Amino acid sequence: MPHARISTCLLAALLATAGAANAAATPAQATPAAPDIKREQAQIKKIVADISPKRIEAHIRKLVGFGTRHTMSETESETRGIGAARRWIKAELERCGAGTPLTVAFDSHVAPVSARISRPTEIVNVVATLPGTQAASRDRVYVVSGHYDSRVTDVMNATADAPGANDDASGTAAIMELACVMAKHKFDATLVFMAVAAEEQGLLGARHFAETARKNNMNIAGMFTNDIIGSSRADDGKVDNKQVRLFAQSIPATKEMSDAVRQLVATGGENDSLSRQLARHTKEQGERYVNGFKVSVIQRHDRYLRGGDHMPFLEQGYAALRFTEPNEDFDHQHQDLRTESGKVYGDLIDFVDFDYIGKVTRVNAAALASLALAPAAPREVKLRTNKLTNDSTLVWQPNGEPDVAGYRIVWRETTAANWQGAKWVGNVNEATVDLSKDNVFFGVQAVDKDGNVSVATYPLPQR
Repeated sequence: MPHARISTCLLAALLATAGAANAAATPAQATPAAPDIKREQAQIKKIVADISPKRIEAHIRKLVGFGTRHTMSETESETRGIGAARRWIKAELERCGAGTPLTVAFDSHVAPVSARISRPTEIVNVVATLPGTQAASRDRVYVVSGHYDSRVTDVMNATADAPGANDDASGTAAIMELACVMAKHKFDATLVFMAVAAEEQGLLGARHFAETARKNNMNIAGMFTNDIIGSSRADDGKVDNKQVRLFAQSIPATKEMSDAVRQLVATGGENDSLSRQLARHTKEQGERYVNGFKVSVIQRHDRYLRGGDHMPFLEQGYAALRFTEPNEDFDHQHQDLRTESGKVYGDLIDFVDFDYIGKVTRVNAAALASLALAPAAPREVKLRTNKLTNDSTLVWQPNGEPDVAGYRIVWRETTAANWQGAKWVGNVNEATVDLSKDNVFFGVQAVDKDGNVSVATYPLPQR
């Protein structure tokens, strides 16, 4: 088995130099130079630059113009209701994807009567798929969604005007812009851009897709939902247009633990779940390509006792995250349209910040592009524990992509949220680091020849 050994000094020195540890390989084992992972990728820069707040605004205005997009609203009209909205979304995605490999389809099912469905109702997602171009990566899928249904105060009111400008025309417009811009580019892995229905009735569209994906063994390596990303102004009038919240689940709140979750807990890895690893990557890439904008990782699955369309994916064991503006104004969310004592209520387009949505969409674009261009996260990563030593040996299965150049070991102190140190170890599948496994958390990343870096994989113990 190929093996690399890294000799390091004190942890503090390693952290200060971000992984500039001294290599101690013999000449026969000399590690080839690492690809330049700090260089910004021209393709990703182009994609981020092409995101247009003006097109996003036009999409939101069109969606608001349907009057209501309630799940049980009108389906036959060409100008009002959820039926007209979904047909327009599909036609617009087909128009902007013409001449590209982007394919657009309806994904539908009939929801039975339930607490928020008064009659059997067809639930229709609009799904645009951009196939990956690398044979070894094509079945690896990244999904990004926004929900196009809307509501007022009474979740069962299917006739009143419910513009849903922020919740969630903002997220729907973002995924449409992402699809239209990214369809012009090629990626190793597959991207799915999805406008889902019936979020307000109980996450029904997203749940149908996620359950079908799991049943079909779909390899969803990451999922983003964009829900309420339209306003930079809080209810107290404070404007914050320089950050977005990214909600990331640790371990699921289930009655019984799976074996994988049990091993995370046993080794203190609650902060190294699949979703937390995806969040670290998303924060790093988003902040790298969107200057002056912060991705604030919130270590919860969602806002307090609330939820979104990423949750059905979490339930199926997929890594999934939620983007939401930093400060919600509840006077403009789930409200009947009205004015009381001079105060305007309702989810109106007047309260939407299109430039802010553009920034959040650019973060999505940078993260999705970097994920779809990079190799998959390494598999079967283990930390050897069969001997009592003060160094740490990690092993993993080699990646199958033909353009993988090698691997990095990353680490952080046990109280740190993000990676602090890193070391390139070359194209090997075993490496030893002179850091105690008892004092830090490790991860292993795959790197391709262009310098694209995968999400890190947390090592489980190997005896």
